[in-house]
Amino acid sequence: MLQYLRIQNLALLDRVELEFGPGFVAVTGETGAGKSILLGAISLLAGGRADRTLIRQGADACEVEAGLFFEAPARIDALLEEAGLPVCEDGLLILRRQFSREKAARITINGSLATAANLQALGELWVDFHGPNEPRRLLRPEAQVELLDAFGRLEPELAVYRKGYQAWRSCLAEIDRLSSEERLDPDQIDFLRQQIRKIDALELSEESMAELERDFQRMTRAQDILEGANALAEGLAGDEGLLEPIAALVRRALDLVEADPTAAPLMERLQSISIEAEDLAREFGSLASAVSFDEETVEEVQRRMNGWLELVRRHGREVPAVLGAREKMARQVADQGGIEGNLKRLRTEAEGLEKEARGLAAELGRKRGKAGAELVKRTRPLMAELGFRKAGLEVRLEPAKTLGPSGDSRVELHFSPNAGEPMLPLARIASSGELARILLALKTVLAEVDDIPVLIFDEVDANVGGEIGGAVGGKMAVIARDHQVFCVTHLPQVAACAGQHFVVEKDQSGQRAS
Repeated sequence: MLQYLRIQNLALLDRVELEFGPGFVAVTGETGAGKSILLGAISLLAGGRADRTLIRQGADACEVEAGLFFEAPARIDALLEEAGLPVCEDGLLILRRQFSREKAARITINGSLATAANLQALGELWVDFHGPNEPRRLLRPEAQVELLDAFGRLEPELAVYRKGYQAWRSCLAEIDRLSSEERLDPDQIDFLRQQIRKIDALELSEESMAELERDFQRMTRAQDILEGANALAEGLAGDEGLLEPIAALVRRALDLVEADPTAAPLMERLQSISIEAEDLAREFGSLASAVSFDEETVEEVQRRMNGWLELVRRHGREVPAVLGAREKMARQVADQGGIEGNLKRLRTEAEGLEKEARGLAAELGRKRGKAGAELVKRTRPLMAELGFRKAGLEVRLEPAKTLGPSGDSRVELHFSPNAGEPMLPLARIASSGELARILLALKTVLAEVDDIPVLIFDEVDANVGGEIGGAVGGKMAVIARDHQVFCVTHLPQVAACAGQHFVVEKDQSGQRAS
């Protein structure tokens, strides 16, 4: 529900802060007093168009802010997460919109920068307007089918149908993919198979290719390794190497220890150097011996390296890229081997899936027809109470050219305000007052299943009064049991049914109206 609304510098309003409770909220006041400004502020927070002419004369900017509370904010939070915006904290959604004469507009949702599109998407979930020049959700065919399904408790049947529908569409997409596949001649297929065999022969893995590159590097520089290792071994253990001078130094150190035992630690360190030098000489000698490759090994490493380099040039430097190319080529070969057979199988499968989906759609349509008849049956008495004593109402299911996400038919509500007049879609009803009242009757019936929490009615009491005015107020009160209802009204009979009542007055006592 809408908990509070703050407006600053919007049209005639300088600054106002309002707090609202649940249930039915009436807004009254003389024509031109500014009642529509309140609705305009809510529309702005629902993503409505922001016109700079709305900024109060003499002010630089306009700002509107609202706080909404949701007992179950899961749908709102899901939309916020999808948009990368903060979710509701303790069910509270904070909307703020600023626009100025000179600077760029600024929108925040739960404290984070957002766009008008974000507001519009959220607005679809929390508010529904019924009145002139306002977006009216129930007039859209997709909303009508959603509400009819909700009224008839048909969501499970719709979910089953959509599962079958998606399976059929996926099968058609696979048929399109295979049909557009390039046909390969025998030479091309043979080439792909050769490439696959070359990849398989290398037994590719990250570890094996790293080892191959290390072996190839050592093999190609074997002479440098041999010369370097031998030179180092000779420099340590050769006739003129370091070992003999170090040995002489060790003997001198032993003599020093006999004269001065405190030199023993130094002598031990010198012995360690001698031992380490001997070990280094042996290991450099072993390294020189290890670089001796037999001819068969050289050929094998060279062959595998040439094969790897060819694959790298064709498919990329990394092993996963080469393996990915292998899978793609294998799929191409497999597809070529049975494209026509696969297409035949898929077309047969698609026919079966379409038949099944059409059966589910037909059953869904039958239940929608039954639900539509019940909706009309329950709505007509309410229409009579609201002044349409001989009005007509129908829920029509128009056949669609093909299956769609919602079935094989299009749901549309048709209405005739008077006997003998043709039935027209709700969206084509000329009178906003008539439209508001028929929507009020529908909303009364649909109140239990319509999950839009905030409903706003403007001019719902146009051209009515007396007993009908009281009926309008009564229906508002019924809807307000499950929703927060705002109604701009001129009738005391309507306002008397509200739990909260706001009176809008224009003050012209000063130099400027406010």
